[in-house]
Amino acid sequence: MGSTRLPYLLLLPSVLFLGVFFLYPFLLVAWEAFNRDGSPTLAHFHTMASHWKFGTALTNTLLLAAVVVPIQLGLALAMAVLVTRMTRGRDMALYVFTIPLGISDLAAGIIWLAIFEQTGFLNSMLQAVGAVDGPRIWLGYQDKATIFLAVVLAEVWRATAIMLVILVAGMGLIPKEYKEAAEVFGASPWQRFTRVTLPLLRPSLQTALILRTILALEVFAVVSALGGTNLPVLMGETYVWQFDLQDRHVAAAYAMVILGISIAFTLIILRVLHVPKEART
Repeated sequence: MGSTRLPYLLLLPSVLFLGVFFLYPFLLVAWEAFNRDGSPTLAHFHTMASHWKFGTALTNTLLLAAVVVPIQLGLALAMAVLVTRMTRGRDMALYVFTIPLGISDLAAGIIWLAIFEQTGFLNSMLQAVGAVDGPRIWLGYQDKATIFLAVVLAEVWRATAIMLVILVAGMGLIPKEYKEAAEVFGASPWQRFTRVTLPLLRPSLQTALILRTILALEVFAVVSALGGTNLPVLMGETYVWQFDLQDRHVAAAYAMVILGISIAFTLIILRVLHVPKEART
């Protein structure tokens, strides 16, 4: 009898953790979003959708995710292949690549702000080589494309290592016999990568893409540091409605929209990168 209960007892701490820190807060947020004076309502979503910043924030958030995640995936794959092929200095290279993981979102934004601001490193370098006559305002309210580019660079620099660690771990689980067999049959390095490595790396790709996409949809601190209110995003508007406008109901509606988009992208990734049952065992 005790042996049959043991698995459930081992799972109990995780279940309690998820219930207290995920399920309970989710129910509270859903209640705030769909409730008004004790009655179900969609009025808070209507207020959110009719606000002039909502469409811009939604577009900017989706566009950032659509640009940042593919770039990070390509870089992470290239770095993972480089690291796994190294015979010496592998641990040091992986350590250097993952240094940005120890930097918070806000700190990363401040670092890149020091590069792009009027008295920052970029202007100093351009003036030193004679490319510009004087300091240029890169992150002004009229230069939204530059702000967007700065956020992309900061996010790629800061968070690519998340995907890298997952992919390196996945590549380490691929049996060498598969690659050796492909090499014996005359497959080129590119063919071995596309026809052996990538298919067997699908579970890791799935995990890395889901995690990074969800985090990209929740981008806030980097945007706040580099763009302020000049580049509205969904998470930033959630903060504004919660703390500046003091309307927790609309803030909860924003949170539900972010959750809905995250779930939709997760289902798409799971569908596109479907892992057969036999590959999981």
